[in-house]
Amino acid sequence: MGYIKSAALEETGFVVLDSYDKPVDPKEWLDIEYVDWKSSGDTRFAPLASAKGEIECNGFWNHEPPRTDKDGVWIDAQTELAPTLTARAQEPGANVGRCRIIELQPNSYADCLYNLHQDDNNRLNPDGTGWVVRGFFNLTDDKDSYFVLRENRTDPSIEYRIALPAGAQLIVDTQRLWHAVHHQGDEPRYCLITSWTSCPELDAYIEKYNGRSTTEYYPVSEEVREAGQAEQARRDAARAAYYAEKGQKAKLAMSEA
Repeated sequence: MGYIKSAALEETGFVVLDSYDKPVDPKEWLDIEYVDWKSSGDTRFAPLASAKGEIECNGFWNHEPPRTDKDGVWIDAQTELAPTLTARAQEPGANVGRCRIIELQPNSYADCLYNLHQDDNNRLNPDGTGWVVRGFFNLTDDKDSYFVLRENRTDPSIEYRIALPAGAQLIVDTQRLWHAVHHQGDEPRYCLITSWTSCPELDAYIEKYNGRSTTEYYPVSEEVREAGQAEQARRDAARAAYYAEKGQKAKLAMSEA
């Protein structure tokens, strides 16, 4: 039967939406409660919706009863402090699973490449239902930072780099694409991440905000790209050697973030 997917994401696995042009009080992401949760870098997360409405970030399949990343429960103590961000996550009218704000500390391009990962969005998701994808709404003005997206983690020949100024919005099939962010700057980056179930309502939302699968890509010099690729390979080899000593195979494929 297959899953219900958005045709707009078929070409490249992502769409960039029109930039969000309304003011948002930074208190909405600075004054809520964060928990330590590591995902592709030095990160913390502030959940707005979770499996049972608790301030935690675990995959829904790690709860009892285990289920896929759908039907998240809004956390009143958090959403009351972030009403605009909550409304933005709910605007498409698609089913929401996890909804969190990520705080990412500055990193290097090499860090970003090493941390490229896919998400485990659709574990336990029944065939014939909507495929879970993720929306990313950049909150801070990180003009020199960018999202890196690849079909193949170690192949730089196709690498999409999406700039992340305040208001940047994209929807990504993060189970298909390897992804991470190169965050340049002195302060943390904040971004709203929402798990949405693909459906006609999400398709209409993408159309409303002119979702496009191509955009102007953030420029990176060949020298920086080659150095980052070499460092990724070096770190991968070191990790593989570490696990080989323990008689284990290094895991690179999936993140539960």
